[in-house]
Amino acid sequence: QVQLVESGGGLVQAGGSLRLSCVASERTFSDYRINWFRQAPGKERVFVAGIWRTEMTFYADSSKGRFTISRDIAKNTIYLHMDNLKPEDTAVYYCNAHPINGGPNYWGQGTQVTVSS
Repeated sequence: QVQLVESGGGLVQAGGSLRLSCVASERTFSDYRINWFRQAPGKERVFVAGIWRTEMTFYADSSKGRFTISRDIAKNTIYLHMDNLKPEDTAVYYCNAHPINGGPNYWGQGTQVTVSS
């Protein structure tokens, strides 16, 4: 029943930056690992980055060195800051809440990121 709303997507030129936001309907700080996934047209949905509390962050190989996941605890908001964007980053980006103690995953509706060359 966690509601997740992504925003911040848009069209950006290669080499540019974008910050995505995921606003959760409730506190997820300790009880969930929050992840970003993305899905390009005709491709599988793949993991991008994840965070639990502030102590642990996780990145896909394609994200390392370019993307940073962070959060504003008070606002129940998780961010994905993306630098040096490439055309291959073009995808719909989804926020995911994975419960630490079991239960269903929750997904947002996604936000489109398009990187032009």
